[in-house]
Amino acid sequence: MSTKDMMPNFDLFQPSDMGNAFDLLEQYGADAWPLAGGQDSLDWFKDRVKRPVAVIDLAGIPGMNGINETANGIEIGALTTLTEIAESPLIRDSYGVLAEAASRVASPQIRNIGTLGGNICQDVRCWYYRSGIDCYRAGGNTCYADTPEGLNREHCLFEADRCVAVTPSDTAPALVALDATMVIQNTDGMREVAAEDFFIGPDVDIERVTVLEPGDILTSIRIPSTWAGANYYFEKVADRETWDFALVNVAAVLRVSGDTIEGLRVVCGGVQCTPRRLNGVEDIVRGSARDEETIELAAGSAARGATTLNYNGFKIPLMENLVKRAIRDS
Repeated sequence: MSTKDMMPNFDLFQPSDMGNAFDLLEQYGADAWPLAGGQDSLDWFKDRVKRPVAVIDLAGIPGMNGINETANGIEIGALTTLTEIAESPLIRDSYGVLAEAASRVASPQIRNIGTLGGNICQDVRCWYYRSGIDCYRAGGNTCYADTPEGLNREHCLFEADRCVAVTPSDTAPALVALDATMVIQNTDGMREVAAEDFFIGPDVDIERVTVLEPGDILTSIRIPSTWAGANYYFEKVADRETWDFALVNVAAVLRVSGDTIEGLRVVCGGVQCTPRRLNGVEDIVRGSARDEETIELAAGSAARGATTLNYNGFKIPLMENLVKRAIRDS
């Protein structure tokens, strides 16, 4: 039997309140692993790449799940399952781009257990990194995907900095498009971080994908009513319809008056380590008629500045066509 068939030993804690969870995080420090749905975490443990001393299951903490209306929009507990989000009448009616994104994650079985917080916080999916190879992200001094022999079909077009892996999340681009805010708590209190600033690239910290630090817990996601009821579009292109991660995905929200696009936010996943907001596309389209000339011009700008690797050049026309459809068909 391979050693990768067995998880390493760890202590499992199931705190019943936030205070207890923070005490455990402080006690174990970098050896602690907060657990949400566990779909990504258990893969790490089974492959024996991550070896936490203490796993802290957050599922029993009250208030960490559920979807609630607020005076300014909605608030979603970080442990709310992807199935709940995909099937919520409130989210489907007012924030449909998020419901659609959640419905495209993995398979029904995984969505029943996987959480929104877990989906947006999951680590990159580069197979070199996930196999335990000592790449830059794992503390080494080489990016094996970015070599003449590297297998990098799934990797980035933008903002590579030693690491060329991409964000695997389907819901993250939708949350950035909706101008969501992440609510983070630790022993010092609570802070809010815009979704667009929550994700960080390897140029900031190559060993993290979000601003979360040891001792932090993502407790909820707040979505303002700014884009409630707006036109929306979400599309994910993957090798397989179910389970697979996106080669490229796009999330867009638009406000249209007659034939004029008054406002929009367009975000792509699968093209850099963080969700990529397409500010250039937005600038071209905003205030313009939704006609073929505008759409072609905007789509042509989507991949401006891209740098291809050995095998991912196909992502450029794919990204351009997804943006075209997002503006035309939302």
